Amino acid sequence: MRNVLIVAAHPDDEILGVGGTVRVLADAGVVVRALILAEGQTSRTEKREDTPPDVIIRLRENAAVAAEIMGFASIDFCDFPDNRMDGVDLLDIIKAVSQYIEKYSPDTIFTHHHGDLNIDHRRVCEAVLTACRPAGKDTVRRIYAFETPSSTEWNYTYENSFRPNVYVDISEVIDAKTRGMECYESERTEFPHPRSGEALRALAQYRGSNSGMEYAEGFMLLREILEIERLRDLYPMGRIGGGIKPWADTGSHCRVLAA
Repeated sequence: MRNVLIVAAHPDDEILGVGGTVRVLADAGVVVRALILAEGQTSRTEKREDTPPDVIIRLRENAAVAAEIMGFASIDFCDFPDNRMDGVDLLDIIKAVSQYIEKYSPDTIFTHHHGDLNIDHRRVCEAVLTACRPAGKDTVRRIYAFETPSSTEWNYTYENSFRPNVYVDISEVIDAKTRGMECYESERTEFPHPRSGEALRALAQYRGSNSGMEYAEGFMLLREILEIERLRDLYPMGRIGGGIKPWADTGSHCRVLAA
């Protein structure tokens, strides 16, 4: 995992769902970028055009400050309508996602869970999965779904529920995650709202308790492609398919590492 793209619906989702992991990866030297597809805020007025332009500008300024705290290498914005992405042709969303996949060639993508209550989240997940079909020059080897407080847990139909099977230890960076969220003047909330700092800590502590850590973020692995070089890393003695297979013809069952 060297080149990661976070594909999120709204400004602040990239913090809520995966902010701690972004900080951990950035500290480890991984390049992490964010793509925000919907503009945010415009669903809070009667009509989309009623939202003053400076509101969107300020929201993106908040996102840029948060991105610096979290360690993002870059953050890009599209202009899809907030909470109205079900009114947009899915193909248009797919093309937007594909454009940035082609631009950055990520090996790993984190995006929304397909069972979220928020319609934009579901559309974004569907677009990502379609854009990352393993064909042609596809570079994406792993796709993870994250949970978004105030959306994932509010889908009370309990269909397609979020069941994490991958956990990342964020014990050392939980403060950075809450500071990043505090940058969003229009999105930060007071406890007991799920987006409050206290609630984010509580969720991270709960996910930590699921996995033997103090604080963690949980993800669902949606797809992983393991190529032969990766398998060689996983099985250094060549034990694939039930037998010992040498990776190089050395006269013995030894692995030769070339510089």
